[in-house]
Amino acid sequence: MLYDVERVPKHREEILIAIRTRGIGFEVTEGLRSLTRTKTRGDLEILRALEEAGRRRANPQAANLPNEKETLEILRKARGLTLEAVKEMPDFVVKQLITRSVSYAGTNNFVDRDTLVVAVSYRSDGREEYRVLSRDGVVVSAPQVKQNYDEIDGTTSTGEFVTVLAKIFEPESKTEFEFIDMDVVRNRRTAVYSYVISKENARQRITARGYLDDSTLSGVKGKIWIDRESSRVLRVENIATEIETGFPVTAASRLIDYDYVTINNEQFLLPSLSDVRLTIRDAGKFYETKNYIRFKDYNKFGSDVRILDEEEEVVDAKKKP
Repeated sequence: MLYDVERVPKHREEILIAIRTRGIGFEVTEGLRSLTRTKTRGDLEILRALEEAGRRRANPQAANLPNEKETLEILRKARGLTLEAVKEMPDFVVKQLITRSVSYAGTNNFVDRDTLVVAVSYRSDGREEYRVLSRDGVVVSAPQVKQNYDEIDGTTSTGEFVTVLAKIFEPESKTEFEFIDMDVVRNRRTAVYSYVISKENARQRITARGYLDDSTLSGVKGKIWIDRESSRVLRVENIATEIETGFPVTAASRLIDYDYVTINNEQFLLPSLSDVRLTIRDAGKFYETKNYIRFKDYNKFGSDVRILDEEEEVVDAKKKP
């Protein structure tokens, strides 16, 4: 089936359904993981489904699937806890350590473009302010570095803190959910749901910067990973849909991991990692950009945000995640 997916990519859904509904009768070895990565071009969803099927085979009791009533209850609790957490979000500051790279679309051969350290100030009313601290190790006091995040050329992203999660669960989004599988995120058992929000209700904005800035609205779809025990969302996949034909950005997606951080002696679930990707058409060619973002040093609003010498080294170490 893996060789078949390599030859006919549209058979991808068939292998996912087979793994999830039939399970596997063999051990998931390193050799099989390597073959899966190669034949599916690094398809993480197939690999995760295979790993979960392996856990279910090894320990059926521990990896049992929730019934329909349980899946609806997990989702109901997650909605309530998420929207409540959005209302109680504190004012804070945090640093983003960003590695940006580019590749010809479909090749996955990313070449590093630059590294950024960005200070983000978040206010409880939803305002986000971004300030570039350095680019490739050159601090913003240097004349060639732009401090305004909106003026930086290349791919940028906002909204990881509240917007993405809130949009999924807000009643007016009319989100359609479907339970699809179980998975493990940072050693936590999670229920995985697919979701779809129409363009009319999502109204996600994508902006293409060039000689003239242009923007369009899109719908969204993707998956959420909900901790089965706490009913909190630990991971979100967000994929743009219904992008206007002819728009320079032909595809947009991001994957956000959330983890607990302490701010002013209280714990909050906030982004820890984000992988943002755009496919762009330029002069008849298609390019894919990737921003790998680490969120570091959450503090209460008003704290001084400074760049340290070792932070550029940390970003460099993450250029090939």
